[in-house]
Amino acid sequence: MFQRLRQKWKVSGWRLLLILITFATGGSLCGWLGRLMLNALSIEQPLVRIPLYIVIITILWPFCVLLISIPLGQFSFFRKYLKKLGKKLVMGNAQSEVGSAAETHGSDQTANGQLPTAHYSIAIFASGAGSNAQKIVDHFRHHPTIRVALIVCNKPGAGVLTIAEREKIPSLLIEKEKFFRGNAYIDELKAAGIQFLVLAGFLWKIPTALVSAFNGHIINIHPALLPGYGGKGMYGMFVHNAVIAAKEKESGITIHLVDEVYDHGAIIFQASCTIDEHDTPEMLAQKVHALEHAHYPRVIEEVVMRQLQKAR
Repeated sequence: MFQRLRQKWKVSGWRLLLILITFATGGSLCGWLGRLMLNALSIEQPLVRIPLYIVIITILWPFCVLLISIPLGQFSFFRKYLKKLGKKLVMGNAQSEVGSAAETHGSDQTANGQLPTAHYSIAIFASGAGSNAQKIVDHFRHHPTIRVALIVCNKPGAGVLTIAEREKIPSLLIEKEKFFRGNAYIDELKAAGIQFLVLAGFLWKIPTALVSAFNGHIINIHPALLPGYGGKGMYGMFVHNAVIAAKEKESGITIHLVDEVYDHGAIIFQASCTIDEHDTPEMLAQKVHALEHAHYPRVIEEVVMRQLQKAR
């Protein structure tokens, strides 16, 4: 249960504990205040007292939880939580009415009477800030066929999870034990209708089970010209530091299919940039990032569309 809550709320174990303490303490405070108010009103009849108590604690509960959340450092979480809860309560009846209307007019049509478009769903795997993920989301935002249906992350609090929330894309926070020694989250990916995996700054090696389940349908981008400067431990600034230390004249990006070996799958696309004499690893990183943002979304689209054409 606790693991599901961590994934749902995208929080660490320690923060989950503070959230649960806030719920419990806020509820106790709410109950205590409710009894005080009833006693002050001098209402003794159970048929009046019990319904009134329920109404009072229902009104008090949000304020009590917010009050307790402040010293525990969870105010921002509960502010968002209560806002979402309020929207669900307000929209509940409206959604029911819309659902009834949809049944009346036929569930196989959208609001404008057009048949819904079938989408090819991709999942983005990322571990950090998610600059590549954002470019991919932007590229496919209004695509007629391909959509970003899920963002998968292995680090609570990573910037890419903020992107998922802002873009209203479902996210999945994964743990190492299940990823490498469990079902590798294959069931969750299949349940979400995912057909293609895009690695965009994802630092864990993809387990064999996941490679087999999505054979030929996993793509990665590496910040160097493979086969050089690839393999275990070669990611991010480690790559750029090694390239500069070797006094290379050029570097770039490699987009490739993923297999069971680090940075080993078939190369799909490469783009290069020159390295000037006075370039630092940080300067090289900026050049490589520019190549990633310029080419990765386009290449993903080309690969997916080719696969769709072959499947027809």
